[in-house]
Amino acid sequence: MKLRKLTIGDHPELIKLWKRSGLPYKPKGRDGRAHIAREMAANPGLFIGAFDGDILVGAIVATHDGRKGWLNRVAVDPDYRRQGLARKLTLAGERSLRGQGIRIFGLLIHSYNRASLKLAQAMGYTLHRDILYLSKRDSDHV
Repeated sequence: MKLRKLTIGDHPELIKLWKRSGLPYKPKGRDGRAHIAREMAANPGLFIGAFDGDILVGAIVATHDGRKGWLNRVAVDPDYRRQGLARKLTLAGERSLRGQGIRIFGLLIHSYNRASLKLAQAMGYTLHRDILYLSKRDSDHV
């Protein structure tokens, strides 16, 4: 398995991976090619893919606000799960964020995703039951 920075040329394969992995895809908004290109430009080196040969089998999207880093959209192809790939991608995301001076890392995990919660806790992430996540969206596409 080879990890490398993703480029906008990987966009079609990234979308296919998200679909195979069961992640939602919003082509008219946050996951459209133009939006992803802007995110990649704003967060250089923070879109990371795992490749089996030429096939994208895992990915992570990291972002930060200059203070806290976020590890988002960790996706692993169902045929490649339970091989430590999500852990490798998470560690790669952390390394990339550390390279940009970030020392606090956050994950958002759906409550039904027990496997991801277990992995995150095994990697030293703390579950904060006293924090509520709220969002406001301008449309269903963002």
